Amino acid sequence: MVGSKQVPSSIKNRALVEKRRQEMIRGAVSLFRDKGFHKTTTREIAKASGFSIGTLYEYIRTKEDVLFLVCDSIYEQVNERMKEVVDTSVPDGAPLEEAVRSYFRLMDDLQEEVIVLYQEVKALPKEAKDYILEKEQEMVAMLEELLACSLPGASRGKISVIANNVFVEGQMWGFRRWILQRSFTLEEYIDHQVSLLLEGVATYR
Repeated sequence: MVGSKQVPSSIKNRALVEKRRQEMIRGAVSLFRDKGFHKTTTREIAKASGFSIGTLYEYIRTKEDVLFLVCDSIYEQVNERMKEVVDTSVPDGAPLEEAVRSYFRLMDDLQEEVIVLYQEVKALPKEAKDYILEKEQEMVAMLEELLACSLPGASRGKISVIANNVFVEGQMWGFRRWILQRSFTLEEYIDHQVSLLLEGVATYR
């Protein structure tokens, strides 16, 4: 399976590779957002990242690699953030609520990256698309585990639908920011979403 560490680089220093690729990601996101993936050149990515085109190609092979790294970085950060707060061994609402709140806050931090991801993921090769889908499924599965602890009698299908709803509602803060962010602060939005979730969970207990 393809992953960020498997995008070929001629540089052997892993710490330097990760540093440069993070700079690449930051530079590429605004370009992909403003111009789209296909109209953005690797020379523009290199300039936005703060290094030459020759240096850029020491860390990637193609422009598609940059988009893949953007996508991979988003999901790695989501997984790390959720794992910090998730403890599925505790059978009450606290881990679920804390995980959902943390996920929503991360989606606020990464809203530009998430928008770029859904706009441009179609440009990735099939293997990379499959990898991103697998990442999404892993994150939804974490929510499903938490919900299963809170809803021991609920069907697998019901738990799956609720978990996917939470996943999309976090991203909606960025997708519909033109209206939501005029009406609510981030914490107000999170409070409303968590309240609705916990009310629904309570009806099945």
